[in-house]
Amino acid sequence: MTHADPSAQVRHNKLLAALPDCERERLQPSLQPVFLKQGQVLYEPGVKLKYAYFPTSAIVSDEYLTADGASAEFAIVGNGGLVGIALFMGGDSRPNRAIVEMQGWAWRLTSDLLTKEFARGGALQHVMLLYTQALITLTGQTVVCNRHHSVDQQLCRWLLLVLDRLPSSELTITQDLIANMLGVRRESVTGAVRKLQKLGVISHSRGHITVLDRPALERLCCECYAVVRKETDRLLEFPHQ
Repeated sequence: MTHADPSAQVRHNKLLAALPDCERERLQPSLQPVFLKQGQVLYEPGVKLKYAYFPTSAIVSDEYLTADGASAEFAIVGNGGLVGIALFMGGDSRPNRAIVEMQGWAWRLTSDLLTKEFARGGALQHVMLLYTQALITLTGQTVVCNRHHSVDQQLCRWLLLVLDRLPSSELTITQDLIANMLGVRRESVTGAVRKLQKLGVISHSRGHITVLDRPALERLCCECYAVVRKETDRLLEFPHQ
């Protein structure tokens, strides 16, 4: 992060931007900019959390691992969120893994400081609780989508959620990784990607997907994305990109 105004960079995370100036300025000296690499594991199941992360350009996947090594994503965290809600929800560890899905920057805050700031009450506590409610909606709707909707619809939902957390319409990610996130076979993702490309909704090259027609992507999606977006906007009043 090389902007001349560090406070402008802090506001690149929407949760931090939603805080009153006085609270954000109190946190700012303790926020450390970190670059998160794709595939980097931030938390392992059952391990005590040392930091909370406020992504600005990185995207982090919350996923569960099964005994046989399979994985499935249940939430995406980007520039509108926080990785580490267990710190202020009464626990200091979690049963799932947090892994960097798309590399980029984040602000890192020590667990002790986040817990202390949350205990003060006020605007930070209020914003964090609203975000947690939005995250619960995302998690629940993801379960519904994975159970009842086609891989084509799941891919559309996933692409839209990622787009909401990126500054551009280009995603740097492999089909293998998308399959792991959705908990489906790679061949199913390949077929869904080909359909969207044939319709002119996306363009695809190795390791890259560019969304060309977002309105069409929304039309092809199931209702799950709209439910999550509406609730997030209601709770946090984040403007549409």
